[in-house]
Amino acid sequence: MRTERNLTRRLDRVFARLDREPERPAHIDVPRMSRHRVVLFTATLAFYLAIVWAVVITSWLVRLDWQVMFFRPYQQWPQIHAFLDYYVVLGQRGPTAVMVAAWLGWRSWRQHTLRPLLTLATSLLLLNITVGAAKYGMGRLGPHYATVIGSNEMMRGGDIFPSGHTANAVVTWGILAYLASTPRARRWLSALSAITSLGVGLTTVYLGTHWLSDVLLGWAAGLLILLALPWFEPLIAKAETALFDLRDRRRARRGRPVAEPAVPVMPVVLMPRGTAAEQPAPAREPVASTRTSRGLVHLAPGPHTARSERTPVTPAGSRRPPHADRLPRGTSQPARPLTGG
Repeated sequence: MRTERNLTRRLDRVFARLDREPERPAHIDVPRMSRHRVVLFTATLAFYLAIVWAVVITSWLVRLDWQVMFFRPYQQWPQIHAFLDYYVVLGQRGPTAVMVAAWLGWRSWRQHTLRPLLTLATSLLLLNITVGAAKYGMGRLGPHYATVIGSNEMMRGGDIFPSGHTANAVVTWGILAYLASTPRARRWLSALSAITSLGVGLTTVYLGTHWLSDVLLGWAAGLLILLALPWFEPLIAKAETALFDLRDRRRARRGRPVAEPAVPVMPVVLMPRGTAAEQPAPAREPVASTRTSRGLVHLAPGPHTARSERTPVTPAGSRRPPHADRLPRGTSQPARPLTGG
């Protein structure tokens, strides 16, 4: 009997935690273009332009590219070739976008907001435009198709400068850190995305598909997109509002009820057993029905109580007389005084 009660208590706590929603979107810190971010963006843009200029004038960086290519890392360490063939997939656009979109889609569903998915779509669109334009604009050939030793291989119909694998790894995995809701999660995810993108870039150099300068420019291109995202936050908010309005109009035309804005309630407080009936219910605050309150999240209405803690109630219309002296299960019956017969 005691084992069943302990199991019931644990299950009640698990369900109460599952009912709790994450932090409300209205309280999530949306990054802004602070002075520190502007300085980082300017420095990264200067680094980007310096790499392009160093390759265009065939400087020492191009000579380093050829030295690394002739070194042929895939022949120096062939034992890790099979592993890196799979690891480089973390920089491919299709698989990484599907994995990250699945996670951000779950977050959007839990938080009743489209911002995570819209932010990912915006970053990938910027990635395709900027990196794609640079690739076809400079037309650099890769190491496997180089024609003249020591040349920069520019304007020859190639499409490998900057490295798309590296830029995609920086943006796709870095967007998780950008959308993190706590500073601690943002630090850990930033470090993880930096290590992942660094490994993807070096893997392309190992496999001989990119020059070293391609990887450097890919890192800078991806970082520029992440740093510039706060400029697009107002556009993302407008797009989210427009999509919600479109959904409401479609539901109205089909005769389906339009979803009402969520009403915030007090968070769940787990109380000791036997005290649920003694605590007053938390009062709900009135909320005006505005568009901005649509993104608020439903929190759990109250703690889950075990079956043994619920007060028995006589159903309406029942022929059984109400028992005012009945007590909830698990409580001891008061001792009756002994009377002499």
